[in-house]
Amino acid sequence: MDSDDLGLFGPGSVTWKVHEEPILIVAGLRSLYLQSLHPRAMAGVAQNSNYRSDAWGRLVRTATYVGTTIYGTTAEAEAAGLRVRRRHARLRATDLFTGEEFRVDDPDLLRWVHVTEVESFLDTARRAGLPLTADEVDGYYTEQRRSAALVGLDPETVPGTAAEVADYYRRVRPELRMTREAAETALFLTAPPIPWKLSLPARIGLNLGPPRWAYFGIAGTALALLPAWARRMYGGLGLPTTALSADLSVRALRLTLATLPRRWREGPLQQAAKERAARLTGTPV
Repeated sequence: MDSDDLGLFGPGSVTWKVHEEPILIVAGLRSLYLQSLHPRAMAGVAQNSNYRSDAWGRLVRTATYVGTTIYGTTAEAEAAGLRVRRRHARLRATDLFTGEEFRVDDPDLLRWVHVTEVESFLDTARRAGLPLTADEVDGYYTEQRRSAALVGLDPETVPGTAAEVADYYRRVRPELRMTREAAETALFLTAPPIPWKLSLPARIGLNLGPPRWAYFGIAGTALALLPAWARRMYGGLGLPTTALSADLSVRALRLTLATLPRRWREGPLQQAAKERAARLTGTPV
């Protein structure tokens, strides 16, 4: 296998077009709020994860994994997927309603996490102002079946178009509910502990209000970006005006992020992928 290739996607893919957007940081949070509504998925996380004591470390590891699958070489992406599959294969959890033990790598749970993640990425990018045609939307979902395969899913069982994603949500919604674990996780996601490097100024008398309030704004936007049915499950309103307000907020944030220098908007994995693509194709990316 070529150890220096364009990876699973590469320039020209819809995946690279979508993940070029720094606004996807909001999408990642949106997907976590959505994933928490599945009782078994939530139990799997709560019973096997240290996300409360290492929230930011887990966030970094997750972002690195996604970045590797999107921008790494094929060998790097497959190695990352293998590590995830090996870890998941060892994990079990207990259904709090039935008492049944289940595998964390149950295909139904893996599919739920995959669909909510990629749908959140796509929906957030589009509502923030990224122009995509209907064919590009379907193309993104189809391309992301490659990511689903990395965690052990049969790509043919994963929704590959917008219509299939919508149908999947209709079928899975009866299984969702607001559990105590989901509510506690949502509260934690909305007000997580500040990393020690950021909390240090507060210890010496400096005001750290702006970063905290900025995060609250991002979390509030992520919640408002949820589908109307999910917002209602969180006790919010499923009104069109709520969605409109979220659209305006995420568009404004995207415009703000676009003013940042490129070295701040692009991570090292993305920069390395563009340099590799330019070298292999002979065309700047």
